Amino acid sequence: MKVIIPGGTGHVGNLLARALHARGDEVIVLSRSPGHAPWRVLHWDGETLGDWTTEIEGADVIINLAGQSVNCRYNTQNRRLITESRVKSTKAVGEAIAQSSRPLRTWLQASTATIYGHRYDVANNEATGIIGGAEPNAPDTWRFSIDVVTAWERACNESQTPKTRKVLLRTAVVMSPDRGGAFDILLKLVRFGLGGQAGSGKQYVSWIHDHDFVRSVVWLIEHEELDGPINLAAPSPLPNGEFMRALREAWGFGFGLPASEWMREFGAFLLRSETELILKSRRVVPGRLLESRFVFEFPTWLEAAKDLCIRWRASA
Repeated sequence: MKVIIPGGTGHVGNLLARALHARGDEVIVLSRSPGHAPWRVLHWDGETLGDWTTEIEGADVIINLAGQSVNCRYNTQNRRLITESRVKSTKAVGEAIAQSSRPLRTWLQASTATIYGHRYDVANNEATGIIGGAEPNAPDTWRFSIDVVTAWERACNESQTPKTRKVLLRTAVVMSPDRGGAFDILLKLVRFGLGGQAGSGKQYVSWIHDHDFVRSVVWLIEHEELDGPINLAAPSPLPNGEFMRALREAWGFGFGLPASEWMREFGAFLLRSETELILKSRRVVPGRLLESRFVFEFPTWLEAAKDLCIRWRASA
């Protein structure tokens, strides 16, 4: 099949492009900074229509991942870039599909599991999950993230593409052995003896193994009865303390210095990031994927972490 991936040069985009190309699909990545790759990479400013729109003719699916990285401090300028890069790119994709003479059948639109509320009691699925933003005493940065995701999804839903199925990918943290990704950063903490719990350690971590992420995307492309919000997350989120303990066990390192909340605040400031990425409790489960009979290759974190550690060592 022919797949177009706007924003496909980031961590998740590279995972998808690599996997789809390996199985023989025609992959076209749209990027602000095109580089060399085994697949075609075309220039796109992330906002306007251009020559790239001709590629929609004859394409089977578009997977829009475009958007400024959220791994930054949420100052005024970055907030504007994070929001506008997502909304404008999504609107442009919708316009391109609407104007094509042969609209593609499927539009997979990036979203995030961050849309759900900070909670410990019950897991969030697509049917009964609580959208965040109204939690008592929630930091302003948390409410900002919810506003971004709801605006992102709204831009997709409001696009006039009646002949194209839309799927909102509410994705948890994608874990792969690739350098610079979330797993690589967490493993670095473990390797240096800093892989203890963050804050209270009670906040839930939702995640998905990279193999299951790719498999679930292909599953959604093939199963045309599925549309709307879909949680891409392993079925077993777990508290941060248990999550880090399992990662230490998978690596074979028993000790991990815990980081109190003020230490995480200071570290986030030095790394120009936000503690929301660590301290917010994301307890998300893949209700609709499981209902559709999707079977996870790595449903639990310990077995996933062991596989990722083996692959990380092999690539090193």
